[in-house]
Amino acid sequence: MITRRKFLQRSSLLATTLATGKSGLLDAMPASHAPATMPAALDLTILPQFVDPLPIPEIAQRQGFRTRPENPKLSVPFYRIQAQPVAGKIHRDLPPTKFWSFGPSTPGPTFETRSGEPLLVEWVNALPTEHFLPIDRTIHGAEADKPAVRTVVHLHGAKTRPESDGYPEDWIVPGRSSLYYYPNQQDATMLWYHDHALGINRLNVYAGLLGTFFIRDAVEDALNLPKGKYEVPLILYDRLLTRDAQLLYPVSPDPQSPWVPEIFGNAILVNGKLFPYLEVEPRKYRFRVLNASNARTYHLALVDNAANNHAANAAPVHQIGTDQGLLPAPVPLANLEIAPGERADLIVDFSEHRGAQLILKNDAFVVMQFRVSSARVTDTSSLPSSLRPVPKIPESQAVQTRLLTLDEYVNKSGNPVMLLLNATHWKAPITEKPVLGSTEIWTLINPTNDTHPIHLHLVRFQILDRQSYEPWLFQTKRQLHFLGPPEPPEPGQAGWKDTVRAYSRMVTRIIVPFDGFTGRYVWHCHILEHEDNEMMRPYEVIPAV
Repeated sequence: MITRRKFLQRSSLLATTLATGKSGLLDAMPASHAPATMPAALDLTILPQFVDPLPIPEIAQRQGFRTRPENPKLSVPFYRIQAQPVAGKIHRDLPPTKFWSFGPSTPGPTFETRSGEPLLVEWVNALPTEHFLPIDRTIHGAEADKPAVRTVVHLHGAKTRPESDGYPEDWIVPGRSSLYYYPNQQDATMLWYHDHALGINRLNVYAGLLGTFFIRDAVEDALNLPKGKYEVPLILYDRLLTRDAQLLYPVSPDPQSPWVPEIFGNAILVNGKLFPYLEVEPRKYRFRVLNASNARTYHLALVDNAANNHAANAAPVHQIGTDQGLLPAPVPLANLEIAPGERADLIVDFSEHRGAQLILKNDAFVVMQFRVSSARVTDTSSLPSSLRPVPKIPESQAVQTRLLTLDEYVNKSGNPVMLLLNATHWKAPITEKPVLGSTEIWTLINPTNDTHPIHLHLVRFQILDRQSYEPWLFQTKRQLHFLGPPEPPEPGQAGWKDTVRAYSRMVTRIIVPFDGFTGRYVWHCHILEHEDNEMMRPYEVIPAV
């Protein structure tokens, strides 16, 4: 039913053009569709690798205390974070790149807090009134009557009241601010914050409006994991860059709609740097990995610089956590698959690699370098055999099972023009209304050729299984005919999640306890181009009778 082949061929050609600086993209387009000018491409092959140290985002600093919304007699830490234009050097040999950021650099500052310790953040829009990336006015929420520049912040993975969740229509314009309250009543984990404005979310995140948010607790403290300078965030996102190192967000050659279904960049940035290096000691490190890309799924592996292949003597890697916190036990990894919006908590032991240089690769592409010192050090941190219990939710606990399709629509040329959840537009009446305190099974049915990372706001959930099926039979007769046995989640996904990969031509089942608050939230694909073109729906948690 669905094909993206023609668009993917064009996207691949665009990525090749930008990566090599060679022509060919314009030749592939009809003359009437070709842009008037094409920015010169950045040739990454001429740049020396590993000349910039990996930057570590600064820690957000509170600006005092404010009273709690639910209890004016108590006060909580108060932060004021400003979205603003910045210029940042992504590589020693390149001129500064124009970004938008929360604070003076991108990624924005990292929040450090503890479970049960709430805080207030005033999110300020101090951006200009015109966008520097191309807006598609045909997309819902970005019509001509909407301001070009709008922001609203979503703390991804947070259990918050709806008024502080970053609902896509709660945007503010330059010169305005929003005050959000985060109760932090959840287990230790790595969350992240990013723009969520309806219709232009993909542009605002691409511009740099993102950052991380750590919650700590006593369970994590007791494990004696690597900490301090031995705990390092790795925030990955790819970007298309012109020869003068400026962001390029391409538009479709289709004159009816500039929207493109996915963006894959020629440059992979880590904490805002291209090909950075990190000097490490021969001991255990904890790496908190976030995929903040618009569309790219990473397949990461740590390899020896000399051998430069996946079979080399790479340092031992164990996954100890996923989106919503710690796994029950460490999982040894040869490589890590991580989709947009997902997080992974890793322990890497460099103790047997004194003096070595290890490379983090994504498939065939170099991401960054680790330089292991030759010094002998004492490592008092631990990699415990048990981490945090994750009791499995029995299916019998679910009071309702929902069948929900992931749908893609193409034009006469076979190019995607829109994506929907359950064949329903954003503005249609809410159809998913779980009861507070209840548990449901959401069955995600994916007939498309894409893997869709599906994110539910407010809640955490567990993956039950995935199973291949016959899409045509379901679409014509509404019958689920399975082509193989159900597959349980891989060990690294067998914890608490808030974003799940719904694989192509498979049925993915998740079991979701709807705890926290009543009110209106959203669920959506975390490929931001999909989310912006209607692959997002509101849902409402309603009070128990």
